[in-house]
Amino acid sequence: MDKHITLHLAQQPEADELLGRSPLAALVGMLLDQQVPMEWAFSGPWTIARRLGADDLDAHVIAAYDPEAFAALLSEKPAVHRYPGSMAKRVQQLCAHLVEHYGGNAEAVWADVPTGAELLRRLKALPGFGEQKAQIFLALLGKRFGVRPKGWREAAGGYGAAGVHRSAADITGPESLAEVRAYKQQRKAGAKAGAATGKGNPSGAASGKTTAAGTRS
Repeated sequence: MDKHITLHLAQQPEADELLGRSPLAALVGMLLDQQVPMEWAFSGPWTIARRLGADDLDAHVIAAYDPEAFAALLSEKPAVHRYPGSMAKRVQQLCAHLVEHYGGNAEAVWADVPTGAELLRRLKALPGFGEQKAQIFLALLGKRFGVRPKGWREAAGGYGAAGVHRSAADITGPESLAEVRAYKQQRKAGAKAGAATGKGNPSGAASGKTTAAGTRS
């Protein structure tokens, strides 16, 4: 990754600086980005690194960490997530996958990937990454990190479109954060209204349960 990428996902300089230089931190932030405000989720990697006494996350270290001790680390006040125990398990599963398949190098997931479709496949294979989360992260890679294999916008679905404010991929500052949050709240309200009239999506795909994004303010 470009060492000079500036992000505004955590809305905290130190946390955003880590996200901009650490592929693993970016992946972990995306993993945590559900059922909590986006800023809380993307501040998580910096908090975890600091509690580990490091300036970055290491997939080998996290995967090998005692599960109970790692859960306790994420549960310290302020907690890294609303559900620190379950998310600690997911973070360790993600890191174990990276160690097994990519030598612990998160950037290898997208380095030299030939097409957007292949990148989406790799992201969906990561523990904790469903279709929607994978598409949002793919859009984030394309829009903010310059990772743009052939067909990346198409593979990212609606999140890959230019000029939209739909997800973490579109955050460039406080104003765009507010626009993304408004979009999410509008979509959530629409999903609730559809459910009330019996027209909702029974799969919950539009509920925001596994999306990025500050679905809750």
